[in-house]
Amino acid sequence: MDQVALRADKREERGTRAARRMRRAGFVPAIVYGRDREPVSVMVADRDLYAALRTEAGLNALIALSVDSDDVLTVVREIQRHPVRGNIEHLDFIKVSLDEEIQADVSIEFLGTPIGVSEEGGVAETLVTTVAIRALPAEIPPSVELDIGELAIGDTLKISDLPIIEGVEYVEDGERPIVTILAPRAIEEEQPEEDLESLELAEGEEVAESEASEEDFDDAEDK
Repeated sequence: MDQVALRADKREERGTRAARRMRRAGFVPAIVYGRDREPVSVMVADRDLYAALRTEAGLNALIALSVDSDDVLTVVREIQRHPVRGNIEHLDFIKVSLDEEIQADVSIEFLGTPIGVSEEGGVAETLVTTVAIRALPAEIPPSVELDIGELAIGDTLKISDLPIIEGVEYVEDGERPIVTILAPRAIEEEQPEEDLESLELAEGEEVAESEASEEDFDDAEDK
């Protein structure tokens, strides 16, 4: 995995108001820590940050962070986003070493269209879209591919069905389901006979009440 260079400046101001001023000026407040390093509050240009996180590695990109001429190899963690706009409002840069494994969440890329969907009319229900792994920073894959093309109705794939990738360990429960193919749902589910009878009786009562009301109204007019 290639490293992405990113510049960060130390920030002296703290607090909500200072953070808002930074964001209005086009910067994202952050903190750098890890591996016996004292936490340092920094800010990075939002355009440069988004460019760094839009490589093939995505949020698991190896970022060579330059903090006042001090280069630190990091990965991004603990991203806080605006609840409406979705833009990054704060994040952590964790110092890492190329020879020490770290844990990361990697997206699962589904390949193919299940025969249970294309031929049997079923519905694919995705239960998991990411998987937690452990690997050396440079060995973290951008995604994990999972072929679902042969799945029929009733079939399920689990974490243990993910492909073996050299240098990558899945750290989740192997029995955790990822995707399952469900039988097609009826457009209108059959109601129990009791419910139908109750519905018909209720409708009949409503009609009777309506007719009675009209008769009463006619009688009142005649009078």
